[in-house]
Amino acid sequence: MANNNEVEHIEVGVVGLGLMGSSIAVALLLAGHPVKGVAPLADDLKDAPQRILAQLKHCEETGLLKKSIEEYLMNLTLSDDYTILKNCQLVQECVIEIKEIKAQVYQKIINATAENTVISSNTSAIPISLLQDMIDRPSRFVGIHWAEPAYMTRFLEITKGKQTADSHAQWVFNLAHHWNKEPTFLQKDIRGFVTNRLMYAVYREALHLITQGETSLEDADKAFRYDAGSWMVFMGIFRRMDYLGVRDFHEILKNFFPLLNNGDEVPEVMQKMIKQEARGTQNCAGLFSYTQEEARQWNKSFALFNKDIFKLAQKYPESYQRDNYGERK
Repeated sequence: MANNNEVEHIEVGVVGLGLMGSSIAVALLLAGHPVKGVAPLADDLKDAPQRILAQLKHCEETGLLKKSIEEYLMNLTLSDDYTILKNCQLVQECVIEIKEIKAQVYQKIINATAENTVISSNTSAIPISLLQDMIDRPSRFVGIHWAEPAYMTRFLEITKGKQTADSHAQWVFNLAHHWNKEPTFLQKDIRGFVTNRLMYAVYREALHLITQGETSLEDADKAFRYDAGSWMVFMGIFRRMDYLGVRDFHEILKNFFPLLNNGDEVPEVMQKMIKQEARGTQNCAGLFSYTQEEARQWNKSFALFNKDIFKLAQKYPESYQRDNYGERK
């Protein structure tokens, strides 16, 4: 694994500086990397400096910064020119989920970087094995899937495609520990990876219950917040099974699995959202209704919540029980 000294000399590029890309850039700055940010879209290049500054201020408020904001910004270069990536050992792509656009971006990255530069995608839907076919030397292509806000979650999924070299994937996995993550390592490329497949299963069942009139949006959210939300950060779903006692789950699963929805149609309520071009709190139109002030408040509250949940997750990492034998020191 790279040490902190080495991290400071590993240049990392981020291509795509929307909300997610900017957030990833901040996470990498916090880890100590020199970061080169490329904005393929003019609006992103215009908005990125203020967005990144706001995210760094959020980090400062939550006690994540070890240096001043100005010192972190000195390690950041933003441009629409791909040539700034020339010395990057790792480049993270964060552009729209359209294969043709990604292919164009990869070619520009390849043209600007060395042959051994590791290229990665933050895609949450397109198979890594498909994307790596778009570049030469596909063995250096790997999936690095972050959660928003990237600088304040313990989550990270690292995914090997069919042609990804073990050495490149392992290097990224080791490096990710310096990003304040507890990364998962997917040896096999599966569509949607792990976290999205789990969440889409929840969405399908919840939307089915709502469509059938058996619950409401509000009550489905409450059920998830106040049951699963009260323990998931601490123990995960399978530790939960152990905690409750595995014995009963055989009977429970046998009885419940046949009752769960397995439809493949997009629910009508979601089709309606697409027709309305709803984007939730971003344009005050979504599954719930919002005034502009309510939308701002949700975003502000979520930022504060992330501060608390990040510190809580740090307090009880996966290794906590093993290292402390169930007793707090």
